[in-house]
Amino acid sequence: MKKLIAFLTVAVLAAGVMLSFANDDDDEQLEALENRLRRAAHERDVLAKRIDDVLWTQRVGDVAVVEKVRIYGPPKWREENPNGIGAGNPVKFYAYLFTPKTFNDAGKLPLLVLPHGGVHADFTTYYAHIIRELMAQGYIVVAPEYRGSTGYGKSFYELIDYGGREVDDALAARNWAVKNHPRVDSGRVGMLGWSHGGLITLMSLFDHPDSYVCGYAGVPVSDLILRMGYLGQDYRDLYEADFHIGEDVESNMAEYKRRSPVWNVHKLTKPVRIHTNPHDEDVNFIEVEHLMQALTAEGKDFEYEVYDVPGGHSFDRLDTPEAWTARKEIYAFLARYLKPPNPKISLGLTAEGRAAP
Repeated sequence: MKKLIAFLTVAVLAAGVMLSFANDDDDEQLEALENRLRRAAHERDVLAKRIDDVLWTQRVGDVAVVEKVRIYGPPKWREENPNGIGAGNPVKFYAYLFTPKTFNDAGKLPLLVLPHGGVHADFTTYYAHIIRELMAQGYIVVAPEYRGSTGYGKSFYELIDYGGREVDDALAARNWAVKNHPRVDSGRVGMLGWSHGGLITLMSLFDHPDSYVCGYAGVPVSDLILRMGYLGQDYRDLYEADFHIGEDVESNMAEYKRRSPVWNVHKLTKPVRIHTNPHDEDVNFIEVEHLMQALTAEGKDFEYEVYDVPGGHSFDRLDTPEAWTARKEIYAFLARYLKPPNPKISLGLTAEGRAAP
């Protein structure tokens, strides 16, 4: 890692030197350097992913059997050459699978699908404490590294389909676990996610209601049209990239609406709980407020709570009393519909000063 950081530092300094002497004839050299820096960033992400995969066993291996499986979802949402070699092939991706080491006499167990957040991000040990809490309750968890996730190179990164077929990747992970894991109860499958993962949770309930019993959406990205208005061009560039939507909101508003939960609330038929925070520095409160207004206008039955507490975007994923309280509400909601074998667990610190469970 230190060598890679040193390389990136030298590369950035080199870029500065080149820019200082740049003229109209240097465009090709500058573009080549930019491409090299982008490749280095993907190489860094691949290395970070390999390191974090080792940490999973260290962080949760005492309470969970940890597996990483490679499965597939639907083809790309848009093919550059529909008649080219490999066009129409399924997109292959990884998924983490966590199975409790206990509850062997409890019969089949409920399954939770847990998609990670971030426009381009991945499922990391940031979620280790959440996994431990879910294992203690008796859930099996599958966490898809859906298309566009980081840590798998440039080509996979550029397969991103935000609010589109990534939702189908989550469904593919759900279906794989139901079909292949002998301890999964196919009648007790739910979903939970935060931020971008909250968007995937909502869109999954909207588009695949027969596959999920219920869902929790924490600080969910809710309205991409509104979001493009209050965030900067760097953020908009992630969607306007040629390999993604390739257009801005003004040019193709319908595409951004198609990918936004707030414009799809009429399809909700399953129980959902939503949490938000007025101090959220990422998904502005106005987005989730718009979502709740839209659900109410459609006459939908849903649960929500506004937590006016410190912590911003990650307020209910911290190791704080406010976060423990919020997660107890999340788990109580999920347990009501999914019936895990041990729904009442302690959160906080044990008498020995260790995190519980």
